[in-house]
Amino acid sequence: MQELNIHNIDNNIKNILNNDISFEYSYISNNTDDTIHLAKSFAKFLKCSDIIVLNGELGSGKTVFMSGIADYFGIEDQISSPTFTIVNEYTINDSNTIFHFDVYRIEDSNDFLDSIGTEYFSNGICIIEWGNIIKDILPKNSIFIDISKDENDYDKRYFKIWRK
Repeated sequence: MQELNIHNIDNNIKNILNNDISFEYSYISNNTDDTIHLAKSFAKFLKCSDIIVLNGELGSGKTVFMSGIADYFGIEDQISSPTFTIVNEYTINDSNTIFHFDVYRIEDSNDFLDSIGTEYFSNGICIIEWGNIIKDILPKNSIFIDISKDENDYDKRYFKIWRK
């Protein structure tokens, strides 16, 4: 596993978003600002049909990551997990939209297909919280980000960024 840091983050993220390669990176966030920095690094290179899947326990930083993406694109709306609405839409320019999903309340991929469908996946940038629930229907090029908390440091997070 390669480590992302301030010196290599942009080049590596650009590479993984522009190719359908397998990869595994780690990133350590010492605070919210570090998490937002990581998200903004992703946002620089995101394009229509890119899918980022965020997994981690409650309070791990999934919505903070989405806030960093929104901040990069100048979205002024309050960013919150769409836990009950399942998806929030943010128009970022005339030709692109961010779809922010929270599938925590979805039972499985069949439930997602019945209630939401996969049309979103090709119609904008998709950021999916709790995406492991629907992992089996996500496109092959989806990027997974697993976030875990440090048990001794409240602000510290560990990111595993991967695609198989």
